[in-house]
Amino acid sequence: MVEACWVGVTAIPARTWGVNVILREGGALYRNIPPHLVSFSPENDTRWTIHQAQLWNCYAFEFTLLENDHLSGLRVSVWIDGKLYGGEYLFSAAHILDGYSMTPEQDKEFFFIKLDNDRLTIQPTNRVAFVDKSFIVSDIQMPKLKLNNQIYSCE
Repeated sequence: MVEACWVGVTAIPARTWGVNVILREGGALYRNIPPHLVSFSPENDTRWTIHQAQLWNCYAFEFTLLENDHLSGLRVSVWIDGKLYGGEYLFSAAHILDGYSMTPEQDKEFFFIKLDNDRLTIQPTNRVAFVDKSFIVSDIQMPKLKLNNQIYSCE
């Protein structure tokens, strides 16, 4: 285990998101750590696979990072390989200016989540449900959302 400070992310098409860190020892910037190797605890010995850490590859170089004020710090339930995990929303990333993000049924927002097992997972909207007891009125369920396949324009 190497201690580091998370300072950014990188997207390269057909690869996982890359986590960029500054190493505690010596201060070097290390780029493109795959998400399944990120642990939020030095004592963590939980085995974590690339498929548990991320469902879909990146599909463009260009992206934007978002931290939704309403979602910031909220508890989330995440479905990974048919198993339910709890965690905390960190931020989101969305590709921009490419063929996939311009196509409604292909466009994805990637939620970066710190799981209760101190591992990182990056999941799309149809694998995540937010826990907001002041607003949500039913038990947590895996979202069954219809994909948007239309482009709307008011002109």
